[in-house]
Amino acid sequence: MPTQRESDAGENETHPQIRERMTGAQAIVRSLEELGVKVAFGLPGGAILHTYDPLYDVEQLRHILVRHEQGGGHAAEGYALATGLPGVMIATSGPGATNLITPLLDANMDSIPLVCITGQVGASAIGTDAFQEADIVGATMPMVKHSFLVTEGKDIPARIAEAFHIATTGRPGPVLVDVAKSAQGEEIEFVWPPVMDLPGYKPVLRPNARQVREAARLIATSSRPVLYVGGGASRAHVSKAITYLSDITHAPVVTTLPARGVVADSHPNNLGMPGMHGTVPAVGALQRSDLIVCLGARFDDRVTGKLDDFAPHARVVHIDIDPAEISKNREADVPIVGDLALTVPILVQEVKNAQKQYGEADLEQWWAYLNGLRKKFPLGYGETTDGLMSGQYVIERLSEVVGSDDVIWVTGVGQHQMWAAQFIKFEKPHQFLSSGGAGTMGYGIPAGMGAKVGKPEKTVWVIDGDGSFQMTNQELATCRLNGINIKVAIINNSSLGMVRQWQTLFYNERYSFTNLDSDVTPHYIPDFVKLSESYDCVAWRVDKAEDVDAAIEKAMSINDRPVVIDFITSPDAEVWPMVPAGVSNSEIQYARGIRPVAGEDQA
Repeated sequence: MPTQRESDAGENETHPQIRERMTGAQAIVRSLEELGVKVAFGLPGGAILHTYDPLYDVEQLRHILVRHEQGGGHAAEGYALATGLPGVMIATSGPGATNLITPLLDANMDSIPLVCITGQVGASAIGTDAFQEADIVGATMPMVKHSFLVTEGKDIPARIAEAFHIATTGRPGPVLVDVAKSAQGEEIEFVWPPVMDLPGYKPVLRPNARQVREAARLIATSSRPVLYVGGGASRAHVSKAITYLSDITHAPVVTTLPARGVVADSHPNNLGMPGMHGTVPAVGALQRSDLIVCLGARFDDRVTGKLDDFAPHARVVHIDIDPAEISKNREADVPIVGDLALTVPILVQEVKNAQKQYGEADLEQWWAYLNGLRKKFPLGYGETTDGLMSGQYVIERLSEVVGSDDVIWVTGVGQHQMWAAQFIKFEKPHQFLSSGGAGTMGYGIPAGMGAKVGKPEKTVWVIDGDGSFQMTNQELATCRLNGINIKVAIINNSSLGMVRQWQTLFYNERYSFTNLDSDVTPHYIPDFVKLSESYDCVAWRVDKAEDVDAAIEKAMSINDRPVVIDFITSPDAEVWPMVPAGVSNSEIQYARGIRPVAGEDQA
C-alpha cells in the first residue's frame, strides 16, 4: 500500500518511483496491480469499456465475470470477509452502478473493506442526463466511507490508492471511485507511488492509557461483568486476545451475529448470541449485568431491544475504532477510541495489574445465575405438526455431519440465518459470513462464491432460504463456469418464513403475500433442482428426515462442481427465543407463551 508523501518528485531509495505513459484506463488496471489486487469481480458496459480492454491482457489479476452487479458486490464482500483483504468490484455507469447500492449499504453496515470502481459518462456530458448517466457519488454518499468522482486521467492513481487506504484503515468500509469515460481515455503520465491527499482522514488507533486503566479497574471489581463482542472484533483479528481476557477475568462472553466464532462456542464462558433471537443466557447476562465491556459492537436495536430498558444496572466500557459509534445509542461510562488489535492486549495487561491491586472478582453467584439459565433454557425446537422437516433439524445435522474444521458457513437472510447462528457450532473466527446490519436477502450465493474464491482450500456451505435464493441464484452460472464449487443447502419452506412468523404472532395469522408456492399448482415453481441442473450443478431434493445425513455426506463427496440440495421443510417452524421488536429484553420469550423473565434478579 503506498504511503502518503510530500512530493512526487525524485525517487525513493526503497521504493523506486514508476513513471510511464499510458491511458487512464491502463492506469486503473496498473494501480490495482501495484496495490497487490489478485481478484476483481465485474460486469462490463459502455462507460467502463476503456478499462476492460487492458484487463484482457492482465494475468496476475483474476477477473470474474458476474451475472449481476449486486451479486458481484456481495461476492467482493465474501472475498473480503474470508481473506481480510479488500474486495473489488468493477461496473459500468447508470444501472450498472446503481445495482451496487445494496452491497455498498451492506458493506457499510457490516464494516467490510470494499472498493467499487464504476464508469461514468464523459466529463463534458455529466449533468446533461446523458445515456446511462447516474449521479452514483451522490446516490451512495450516505452508505460509503468516501466516494470520488474522477474527471481527469492524471488523478486516477492517487484516487485509487486513496480508496484502498480509506477502505482498509480505521473502521473498514466501502469506497466508491467513479471514473469518467473521458478520463479513462486520456493519455497520462502514470506515477507510482502517487501522492495521497487525505488531510482530514486520521483514524485514532492507539487508546488513551488512562481510560484503559479505568476500564481494567471496573472489570477487576465488577461482580456481574459481560464481554459484549461485536463484528469489530472479527475485523480486528483479536479472537485469541479476547478469549484470553475472558479466561483471566472469568467473565461471560456474548458474540453478536457477525462475531460468531470470535470466541469458540465450546468455550465454557461463551453464552452464545445476544439479541432478538439470541440465547436466554446471553440476553439475561446483558440485562442483569453491572458492567458491559463492549468490544467492537454498536448497541444496535436487534441486541438492545427497547433501549431505555436495556441493562438498566450496567456501567458501560465501550471500545471501538470509530468514535462516532461510542455513546451513539448507549452512553459510555468509559469511552475508549482505538483499534481493538492494539487495545485488547493493553487492556489484558492492565486487568492483570488491577487484579494484583484489587484481587480477582468473585463471580460465583453470577455464574450460578447464568448456569441456571443455561440449564433451564437450552436452545431447542419442537416437532412440526404438518409432517415436514423443521429447518432447525436440517441445519443442526449440517453442523454435526460437516464438522467445524476448514469450513466457511454463509447464509442468506431470514429464518434460516437465525437458525444457522443458533445451531451451527462455530469454533473459529471468520467461519460465519452473513448480512447483519442491512439484512440483505440474496447475500448468500454470491458471498459464498466470493469466500470460495478467496479461500479455495476450504469447504464453503451456503445455507439459503427459498426466498433469498431466488434473488441471486444466477451467480451459480458464475460459480460453475469459474470452477467455484460451493455447496448450497436451501431451507425450502415455500414462504417468506421470517415475515410469515411475524404474521403468525402479530397479525392474527393473516398471511398476506408471504406464500411463495401455489395453492393450486401441485408442483414447485421454480423447481430448484431443475433450475440448478440447468446451471450444470449437481442437485437433488430431500423431503425426509432420515435422508438428511446421507444427502450431506453425498454433497461433501462432490467437489468438481457446485452442489445444491433442496430441503423441503415446514412453513410452521419458528425461530425461538424471541424478543419482539420494541419491547424490553426482559420480556424475551423462550418459546411461544414461555417467558423466562431474564431481567429478574434470580442470582
